[in-house]
Amino acid sequence: MSTTGATADPLAALGALPGVAESVESVRKAVDRVYGHRIMRRRSNEITSEAALRGARGSAALSGADWALEEVRRRTDFSGDDEARAVGAALRLTAEAGQLLSIWRQSPLRVLARLHLVAAADKADQVGRPRQEGEPVDEPLVELPLPGAEEAHGRLDGLAALVMAGGAAPALVTAAVVHGELLALRPFTTHNGLVARAAERVVLINSGLDPKSVCPAEVGHAELGRAAYVAALDGYVSGTPEGMAAWIAHCGRAVELGARESTAVCEALQRGAA
Repeated sequence: MSTTGATADPLAALGALPGVAESVESVRKAVDRVYGHRIMRRRSNEITSEAALRGARGSAALSGADWALEEVRRRTDFSGDDEARAVGAALRLTAEAGQLLSIWRQSPLRVLARLHLVAAADKADQVGRPRQEGEPVDEPLVELPLPGAEEAHGRLDGLAALVMAGGAAPALVTAAVVHGELLALRPFTTHNGLVARAAERVVLINSGLDPKSVCPAEVGHAELGRAAYVAALDGYVSGTPEGMAAWIAHCGRAVELGARESTAVCEALQRGAA
C-alpha cells in the first residue's frame, strides 16, 4: 500500500483523496436506505441470510464459478469439481466471517489465517498460514506481479498494524485497503480472492457501517464484472493517488450495488406480505 506523504494515519490520508469523500457519502446513503426499509424492522434475519447467500455467489463468480443463484441455493454437495469447491469455499467463508468479528481488531492475522483454513477445507501444510519463499500461488484470475514471501509477510504485518491502530478513516476506505492489499500480496498459496472479499465483509460489519451484513459488496463486485475489478485493482497496485481513489470508488460502488440488491429483496418480501 502506498499513500500520499508520511502521516500518522495513512488510511485517513486516503480518505482525503479527491472523490473519496463523495464515495463514502454515497455508500452511507445507500446503506441507510436498506436499514430504513420497513421490512428490516421485522425480518432483518431473512435479509441477512439472503445477503449472505448472494454475497457468496458473487464472490465465487469472481473466482471463476459463476453459478446461477438458484443453483447455489439448491446444491448440497460442493466437492465435485473446481467450480463446486469454489462455491463451497465462498459459502463457508460467508458463514465464518460473522464468527470472527470480535477477534478482527485485536488479531487480524489470526482472522485471515482462519479464513484461509475455512476456504481450503483441508489439512495441507500450506493451509492457514502465509506462503513461504518458493511456494507457488494458485490465483489465476489475478495476473499481477507476485511479491516475494518476505515482502508479503512485511506488508501483511503492516496491514495488521493499521487495522489494530484504528484511526479516523471511513469504513469504506479501510475495507477497500484490506481487500486491495490482500489481492496485491496474495499471501496464501490458494483462495486469496475469496479471503480478500471475506475480509472486506468483516471490516464493513465490524466498523458498524453494515452491522447486520445486508449490503454484500461481493454482489456488486460481481455485477461490475471481472474486467472492471481487475482494472480497479491495477489502480490500487499502482499506488498513485488517482489509482487508489479509483479502487476505493470501485469498492464503494460495489457496496452500493449490494445495498440495492438487498433493497430489492426487501421490496419482494413486502409485496409477498401485502
